[in-house]
Amino acid sequence: MIDGASHWGSWALVGALTLLVACSSKRALVDPTELPLLPADLLVERVLANTDRSTVHYSAKADVQVDQASGSRSFKAVLRSVRDSAIWISITPALGIEVVRAVLTTDSLKLVDRIHNTYFMADTAQLRASAAVQADLQLLQQALLGLPIGLDPGQKYRLDRENGRYILTSKVDRALIKAMEDRATGDRGTREGLEGVVSRYWIVPGDLHVERVLITDMGRDQQADVRYQEHGTGEEPPLPHRISLTLSDRERHASGTLELSRIRTEGPLSLPFSVPKRFTRTDRLGNGAPGNGGKPEGPGPEGP
Repeated sequence: MIDGASHWGSWALVGALTLLVACSSKRALVDPTELPLLPADLLVERVLANTDRSTVHYSAKADVQVDQASGSRSFKAVLRSVRDSAIWISITPALGIEVVRAVLTTDSLKLVDRIHNTYFMADTAQLRASAAVQADLQLLQQALLGLPIGLDPGQKYRLDRENGRYILTSKVDRALIKAMEDRATGDRGTREGLEGVVSRYWIVPGDLHVERVLITDMGRDQQADVRYQEHGTGEEPPLPHRISLTLSDRERHASGTLELSRIRTEGPLSLPFSVPKRFTRTDRLGNGAPGNGGKPEGPGPEGP
């Protein structure tokens, strides 16, 4: 498991920008029998037409809570995001003193740990090889904006009505759907030989915004559960002010919740990142110990 300041940085990026817990909206629930029954493809079309994908720049302050087997942590962070380019995060647990700064791009993750005077750099191929649960730049940026992650107009979906919500589920083998439902309730059961990805979306009637996204990769036994709450009203951007993300695989289960404030969508944004010369490189997002068998790999590449 990931510990220390590097743990904070990686989870703020990989877990939720975590990234990502309750799924109810402030709106009153509607009797499912009162919801008009629509063709699934028509609902997908309407949800996507109602989705604003014009946001390029995003910035916010966040109170972050991370829970995993090793314990819980909370901290404050500043988030900045430029669509299809990078997410930048500065973590300040107390007194406004930065302890971690990180940048996730389309092809790399860079992180500076000011507690242990170390830095971490890896490209996406290295991250895929080492990370148990994947969460890439696109997923995290879509989560910050409350978007229906992975909803594809070319995919076939089944439409259900439950607890006043429309529920879209990608059309796959029934055994896959049953396994996804069992896994989401903690029953891992026997899924030997099952392969495929199942996606499910909870849609709020009326404005048709997405309230929850559940994506399960059966072949890898991985699941991402993203929940959006408390959307902005009035002059605020109509974006979620609370995002919960749960990531799990065969051995790990971790969740993070972001309470967001001062959300802005203006740009341009500055994403500064440098490594002090005195810092040593670590090859893992761990407890600050240098990589290469614990031996320092040399000073940082940039100025103080």
